[in-house]
Amino acid sequence: QVQLVESGGGLVQPGGSLRISCATSGIAFSVYDMGWYRQTPGKRREAVASIANSGSGNYADSVKGRFTISRDNAKNTVYLQMNGLKLEDTGVYYCNAKLWERNYWGQGTQVTVSS
Repeated sequence: QVQLVESGGGLVQPGGSLRISCATSGIAFSVYDMGWYRQTPGKRREAVASIANSGSGNYADSVKGRFTISRDNAKNTVYLQMNGLKLEDTGVYYCNAKLWERNYWGQGTQVTVSS
Protein backbone atom coordinates (compact mmCIF):
# COMPACT_ATOMS: atom_id res chain seq x y z
CA GLN A 1 0.00 0.00 0.00
CA VAL A 2 1.38 3.35 -1.07
CA GLN A 3 1.38 6.11 1.54
CA LEU A 4 2.59 9.69 1.38
CA VAL A 5 2.29 11.47 4.73
CA GLU A 6 2.98 15.17 4.99
CA SER A 7 3.87 16.87 8.24
CA GLY A 8 5.31 20.10 9.59
CA GLY A 9 2.68 22.57 8.49
CA GLY A 10 1.44 25.29 10.79
CA LEU A 11 1.03 28.99 11.43
CA VAL A 12 3.97 31.29 10.79
CA GLN A 13 4.42 35.04 10.57
CA PRO A 14 5.41 36.77 7.33
CA GLY A 15 9.15 36.53 6.84
CA GLY A 16 9.34 33.38 8.90
CA SER A 17 10.48 29.88 8.01
CA LEU A 18 8.96 26.44 8.02
CA ARG A 19 10.07 23.01 6.90
CA ILE A 20 7.52 20.49 5.77
CA SER A 21 8.19 16.81 5.21
CA CYS A 22 6.67 13.98 3.26
CA ALA A 23 7.41 10.46 4.43
CA THR A 24 6.63 7.75 1.91
CA SER A 25 6.14 4.02 2.05
CA GLY A 26 5.15 1.36 -0.44
CA ILE A 27 7.15 2.82 -3.33
CA ALA A 28 10.74 2.52 -4.54
CA PHE A 29 11.32 6.08 -3.41
CA SER A 30 14.75 6.63 -4.97
CA VAL A 31 13.47 6.18 -8.54
CA TYR A 32 10.49 8.49 -8.19
CA ASP A 33 10.38 12.15 -9.09
CA MET A 34 8.96 14.01 -6.09
CA GLY A 35 7.13 17.29 -5.95
CA TRP A 36 5.32 19.75 -3.74
CA TYR A 37 2.10 21.42 -4.83
CA ARG A 38 -0.15 23.87 -3.05
CA GLN A 39 -3.78 24.81 -3.26
CA THR A 40 -5.87 27.64 -1.88
CA PRO A 41 -9.67 27.83 -1.86
CA GLY A 42 -11.05 28.67 -5.29
CA LYS A 43 -7.75 28.13 -7.05
CA ARG A 44 -6.24 25.28 -8.96
CA ARG A 45 -3.50 23.21 -7.40
CA GLU A 46 -0.17 24.64 -8.49
CA ALA A 47 3.31 23.18 -8.63
CA VAL A 48 5.72 24.70 -6.13
CA ALA A 49 8.88 22.63 -6.43
CA SER A 50 10.05 19.31 -7.75
CA ILE A 51 13.11 17.15 -7.41
CA ALA A 52 14.03 14.46 -9.87
CA ASN A 53 15.38 11.07 -8.90
CA SER A 54 18.74 12.46 -10.00
CA GLY A 55 18.46 15.15 -7.33
CA SER A 56 17.99 18.13 -9.63
CA GLY A 57 15.35 20.59 -8.50
CA ASN A 58 12.92 22.95 -10.17
CA TYR A 59 10.92 25.78 -8.66
CA ALA A 60 7.98 27.96 -9.46
CA ASP A 61 9.06 31.53 -10.14
CA SER A 62 7.10 32.71 -7.12
CA VAL A 63 9.26 30.70 -4.69
CA LYS A 64 12.69 30.77 -6.34
CA GLY A 65 15.35 31.91 -3.92
CA ARG A 66 13.09 31.32 -0.91
CA PHE A 67 12.19 27.62 -1.00
CA THR A 68 14.49 24.61 -1.20
CA ILE A 69 13.38 21.09 -1.99
CA SER A 70 15.52 18.14 -0.92
CA ARG A 71 15.24 14.41 -0.57
CA ASP A 72 16.70 11.74 1.67
CA ASN A 73 16.55 8.43 -0.14
CA ALA A 74 17.66 6.55 2.97
CA LYS A 75 14.59 7.85 4.82
CA ASN A 76 12.22 7.77 1.83
CA THR A 77 11.39 11.37 2.63
CA VAL A 78 11.20 14.63 0.71
CA TYR A 79 11.42 18.04 2.35
CA LEU A 80 10.50 21.60 1.51
CA GLN A 81 12.37 24.30 3.38
CA MET A 82 10.43 27.54 3.14
CA ASN A 83 12.12 30.80 4.06
CA GLY A 84 10.94 34.37 3.72
CA LEU A 85 7.33 33.25 3.81
CA LYS A 86 4.72 35.59 2.39
CA LEU A 87 0.98 35.85 2.93
CA GLU A 88 0.41 34.42 -0.53
CA ASP A 89 2.28 31.23 0.40
CA THR A 90 -0.71 30.23 2.51
CA GLY A 91 -2.37 27.03 1.36
CA VAL A 92 -2.56 23.29 1.67
CA TYR A 93 0.70 21.74 0.55
CA TYR A 94 0.54 18.35 -1.11
CA CYS A 95 3.31 15.88 -1.72
CA ASN A 96 3.43 14.08 -5.06
CA ALA A 97 5.34 11.02 -6.25
CA LYS A 98 5.55 10.34 -9.97
CA LEU A 99 7.04 7.56 -12.06
CA TRP A 100 5.79 7.09 -15.60
CA GLU A 101 2.04 6.47 -15.31
CA ARG A 102 2.17 6.10 -11.53
CA ASN A 103 1.11 9.22 -9.71
CA TYR A 104 0.51 9.35 -5.96
CA TRP A 105 -0.60 12.13 -3.62
CA GLY A 106 -0.50 12.77 0.08
CA GLN A 107 -3.37 14.15 2.13
CA GLY A 108 -1.84 17.61 2.46
CA THR A 109 -0.59 19.81 5.26
CA GLN A 110 -1.87 23.31 5.98
CA VAL A 111 0.57 26.21 5.90
CA THR A 112 -0.80 29.54 7.08
CA VAL A 113 1.22 32.73 6.85
CA SER A 114 -0.38 35.44 8.93
CA SER A 115 0.54 38.23 11.29
